[in-house]
Amino acid sequence: MPTWNSRFKKSLDEKALKFSSSIDIDGKLYNEDIVGSIAHVKMLMKQKIISYAEGKKIISALESIRKEILSGKLKYDWRNEDIHSFIEEQITKKIGAIGKKLHTARSRNDQVALDERLYLKKEITTLIKTLIGLQKTLLKISSKHKSTIVPGYTHLQRAQPILFAHHLLAYISMLGRDVERLNDCLKRADKSPLGAAALSGTTLPIDRNYTAKLLGMKGIVENSLDAVSSRDIVIEFISTCAIIMVNLSRLAEELVLWSSQEFAFAQFDDSFATGSSLMPQKKNPDIAELVRGKTGRVYGTLIGILTVMKSLPLAYNRDMQEDKFHLTEAVNTTKDCLEIMAGLLKHTSFRKDRFEKELDGDLSLSTELVDYLVRKEIPFREAHNNVGKVVALAVSKKKKLNEILLADYKKISPKFEKNLYNFLTAKSSINNRLSDGSTSPKEVDKQLKFWMRKLS
Repeated sequence: MPTWNSRFKKSLDEKALKFSSSIDIDGKLYNEDIVGSIAHVKMLMKQKIISYAEGKKIISALESIRKEILSGKLKYDWRNEDIHSFIEEQITKKIGAIGKKLHTARSRNDQVALDERLYLKKEITTLIKTLIGLQKTLLKISSKHKSTIVPGYTHLQRAQPILFAHHLLAYISMLGRDVERLNDCLKRADKSPLGAAALSGTTLPIDRNYTAKLLGMKGIVENSLDAVSSRDIVIEFISTCAIIMVNLSRLAEELVLWSSQEFAFAQFDDSFATGSSLMPQKKNPDIAELVRGKTGRVYGTLIGILTVMKSLPLAYNRDMQEDKFHLTEAVNTTKDCLEIMAGLLKHTSFRKDRFEKELDGDLSLSTELVDYLVRKEIPFREAHNNVGKVVALAVSKKKKLNEILLADYKKISPKFEKNLYNFLTAKSSINNRLSDGSTSPKEVDKQLKFWMRKLS
């Protein structure tokens, strides 16, 4: 029987109970609920709101229930409404009326808010470790490809040659900002709402800061109304998960492209690829495609929680029960995708010799010619215009830039000299980069050393 229905003459309709039950989701937070309850009881004991003997009995019962749920001995279903009521009912069954003192000076409103913040603390810490694990995998591959040259793209058109290590370091940097965002979110999640009660606090002499300290939290949510009615921490966390999935999806898309016959750059291990039920030759990049596809799930959770919260008056409303669905879905999908992406990359090889010769003299070296003329004091726009004419000539003759005769170059600009051909190799393009953070071997090596220190 629910703990709230003493004023009611009828029990909740079975269909209504089943519809409103949340235990299938909040049951996953049973440990957080018990941890919060134990801290709450210790505070009640300290403040002499309940006796030491009563508190010890309640704590012992809570620890027993935790073991029984973990072992599978104690089970629940939708008839139990939610995990908070279920645990309280089990305590009362174990120790009688003393168990009914557990809920003194708190409400399910602040209890639920605490459970979510404890869950967030745990999952943020796990996600950070998983993100760093993926960064380390990418760093290991980058270190192996410090001299591998690939085309860099804009608009999915060849732009300029770059080192493959430089390309992967871009993802390491993106994931590094994801770690920063999670750490920042953790600061705000690490505040205890317990003691806010239903919305206005309590008349009993509780010590909210003591409870927060017992829980290892860095303070309390000061305003009791805010403590129970806000879910901006959940929204912030899920939005961070959505950004993580953006980065994973972009990497997944590139892996799909690189593994195609047209790119012929990435080769997946058989253990991370699938075949076709019809075409025996197929080796499909399904794992990368699924990461790309599951991004939509996490986007959906963000839109879902924003929609739940968008028009709720203060304080608690039952709509907010839905937040845990979106929260757990975002956590599980993001974590799974990070782990599988690390596994996929560990079982993927990249061809070091795929692009370099092909890029020598390629049109993607056109900017080298622009810079060549700029160094000869030709205004940039004029240099750009001249090289555009060179490109048009190369296209019309179906030749590479290093196949155009010097006489033809000089017809376009007398500033072109024989040494221009020295700048028309992919390696020279990369080696000549001077700016900080560029794709030059020196700068890439600097980035690799930075991330090796940071991730160690």
